[in-house]
This record gives sequence, structure tokens and C-alpha cells, in this order.
Amino acid sequence: MAAGRPLSQLCSLPRWALRRPVPLCAQRGYRGDSPSDSGKDVLEIPLPPWQERPDEPLPTKRARLLYESRKRGMLENCILLSLFAKENLNHMSERQLNLYDRLINEPSNDWDIYYWATEAKPTPAVFENEVMAMLREFAKNKKREQRLRQPDLEYLFEPPR
Repeated sequence: MAAGRPLSQLCSLPRWALRRPVPLCAQRGYRGDSPSDSGKDVLEIPLPPWQERPDEPLPTKRARLLYESRKRGMLENCILLSLFAKENLNHMSERQLNLYDRLINEPSNDWDIYYWATEAKPTPAVFENEVMAMLREFAKNKKREQRLRQPDLEYLFEPPR
């Protein structure tokens, strides 16, 4: 009981429903990495293949890459890539922007990008280029900057340095 109320008032289910056994059914989802795991119950959603956008105007490409650098799905990459984008996107060449686009959008696993940038895992040859080298160097944080959150959006309105 919480705060003097009986359990039946705290739960929206009728009392009889609380006594019924829960039916056992197979749920789809991640169960772990046990060696005997067949993987048959894991639902994989195929991602569309990455496609280069050769006719995209550079200001639009920079804006899109900035957005995609900020909205990653895992906090570590949101912070790392958004700070990297703030510092580098405005002076990257079109070729470098295309390499960065491929780097952050082709791999299906964000952890791979993070591990490559922090040198926890070797970078595959297809992504080993000058932009990856820039990202690895940025991830070393030689100036010991405090990188605990993404940059504020006000910098979008600052003139490029």
C-alpha cells in the first residue's frame, strides 16, 4: 500500500485481472549475445542504401549534415559529431563534405562510427580518408575542452570563421 491506499485503487486493472497468469508468448526483440542464440526472434529493419547527392547545393548540404550530426540516436555521437560539425563544416570542401556525408550515413551502426573515431576499432578502408583523420584528431580533444553537451544552436547564425 502507498500513502494508505489499497493496491486495488492504485492499479487501473480489475482485481481479478491481477490474479490471472500472464500467458507466455514469444516476443520479438533483442535477447542478448548468448552463443546458443539463433537470432530468429530478432527483428532487423533494413536501411535504405546511402546515396550521394551530387546536385545538392552546398549550403543545403552543410545544413543537412549539421542536422544529421546533431540527431544521431546515441548521445555519444550526437555530442562528438555535432561539435565536429560546428568546428569543421563551414570550411570543408565539397569533396570533404561528400566524404563526411558517406561516413555518417552509410554505416548502419552508430557505434561503429564512434569506435572508429575514438580508435577503439580499426576503420574500414572504405572510410579511411582525410575526413576520418580529422574526426579522429578531433576526438582526441587535445585542448581538453569540456564536451558534455551539443553546442547551442545560436552558432548557426554566427558568420563562419
